[in-house]
Amino acid sequence: MPDEKQNEINFNPDMKNLYREESFTDLKVASVRRFVPANPDGSDDKSRIPVFIGSTQLMTPEGPLPIQSGLEANNLKEAFEAYPAAMEKAMQQVIEQIKSMKKKEAGEKDSRIIVPGR
Repeated sequence: MPDEKQNEINFNPDMKNLYREESFTDLKVASVRRFVPANPDGSDDKSRIPVFIGSTQLMTPEGPLPIQSGLEANNLKEAFEAYPAAMEKAMQQVIEQIKSMKKKEAGEKDSRIIVPGR
């Protein structure tokens, strides 16, 4: 059956793309994760550069809203320096997505109106 093949998930790890995750925080607002490239034996893979991801949460009436973004950085200091601008940009993107979803939802509600005689 061809449909079964399409629905299969490949759970095989990519052993050439392993990273060790490290977390850093100021215990206030900033959280930065550093992904250090690793070899299959667990040693550092010096041929690749680390990846930095910043994250935080915004409190909304509906509960916490997670925000995250990649950070353009070569080291941890640069990652924390890039953090404020990256989080601001990510927050603006989330706000725009929410506005777009609300606008779309409002349009869908309008399209559900049934007019008698039509």
